[in-house]
Amino acid sequence: MEVKEIPNRVFYKDGEEFLYFGGTNYLGVTTLPEFQNILLASLQKWGTSYGSSRSANIQLEIYKTAEDLIAKQIGTEAAVTISSGMLAGKLALEQLQHTTDLVFHFPNTHPALLHPFSLPLIQNGKLNPFLLDPTVSRIGIVADAIPSLEVTPIDLSILQNIPKDKEITLLLDESHSIGILGDQGQGVLNQYELPNVHRKIIIASLGKAMGLSGGIIAGDSQFIDAIKKQQNFVGASGMNPAFLETFVNAQTLYHLQRQQLKDNLNYVAKHLIHNAAFTFTQNYPAIYFDHEELLQLLLDNNIIPTSFPYPTASGKLSRIVISAHHTKADLDKMVQQLNTFTQMNSGFEGDIRFVL
Repeated sequence: MEVKEIPNRVFYKDGEEFLYFGGTNYLGVTTLPEFQNILLASLQKWGTSYGSSRSANIQLEIYKTAEDLIAKQIGTEAAVTISSGMLAGKLALEQLQHTTDLVFHFPNTHPALLHPFSLPLIQNGKLNPFLLDPTVSRIGIVADAIPSLEVTPIDLSILQNIPKDKEITLLLDESHSIGILGDQGQGVLNQYELPNVHRKIIIASLGKAMGLSGGIIAGDSQFIDAIKKQQNFVGASGMNPAFLETFVNAQTLYHLQRQQLKDNLNYVAKHLIHNAAFTFTQNYPAIYFDHEELLQLLLDNNIIPTSFPYPTASGKLSRIVISAHHTKADLDKMVQQLNTFTQMNSGFEGDIRFVL
C-alpha cells in the first residue's frame, strides 16, 4: 500500500481512514507538533545539513554537548554520534575486528552487526568450539539487545560459560531499546552482570524511539577515541547538528512520551485476553504473531500492522507496534480484534476483559 503522507496514528488512502500500528515510532514524536517545533528552531540555527568532516578545523559545540549527554544517560565513559545506525554498527564492528582475534554473533543478529568472517556463537546448542581454543584469547561477541521476534532483552548468561582467561568485548545493538527501556530510556546495557566481559559497547539508531536520523556508538573512552580516528569516520559527514540540538532540547518531551507509552502498554495488558499466539509483555511496545488469519482480520478492520519479510526471520514478520501517540480508542479497536481472534480460535466462553 503506497501512501502520500507519513503514517501517524492514522492515515488516509483514497478517502478511507486506516489505523496505523506499524513502524518504529515508539514514542510518537515524529509527527508531534511540540517535537516538530523544537526541530524547526534547531534547523533555523544550524541549517538543514552540515557536510564537513568531524575532524575538520571548525568544530560544532553541539556534537560534544549531545554526546556527553548520551554517554551520561547510557552510563558509559564516552559516546560518538554517526549519520546512521547502520553506519554506527559497521564502524563499531570494524574497530572490534582490530582489537579481537575472532568475532562471534548470537543467532538472528541484525545485519548491521554481521561480518563475513563472523562466526556463530552457538553451534548445535553449545558454545562454538573456537571459543575454547587456547590460541584465541581476545573474543568479540555481537548481539541485538532485543532479538528479532522477541519482546524481552537477550539472555547473555551463556557468556558465563566462556573460560575466564578470555578477554571478551560485547557489542550490543540497542536500536529497539534506547528511549523506551530503562528508568530513563537508557536501554538495557547496564542491567547485565557479566564479570568476565572486559568491555561493553553499544550501537543504536536514533531514528526509532528518538525520531531523529542518526546513530550512536557508546562505550569506554579508548574505544570511542579509536572510532574517531577511523578513515570512514574522518571521511564522512557527521550527524545533522540540528537533529542533535533537537535531541538535547527535547529531553522533557521524551520523558513525557515515555510515560504515555508505559500507560498505553499497561492499558493493553489489562484488556488483552492472553493468547499463546501473541508474543507480548507490557514492558515492550510490540505484539508479534504469525497467523495470516489474524493479519487479515486486522486489515479487514482497517488496522495496519507491520508485515514484511525480515532478514533474520524465517518468514514474514508481523507485529503490532504500540506507540505513545495512540489514543485509548485506538487501543480499544486493536485489542477488540485480537480478543475476537482469540475467541474464534479457542472456544473461549465467558466475559471478555476488553472494555469499550
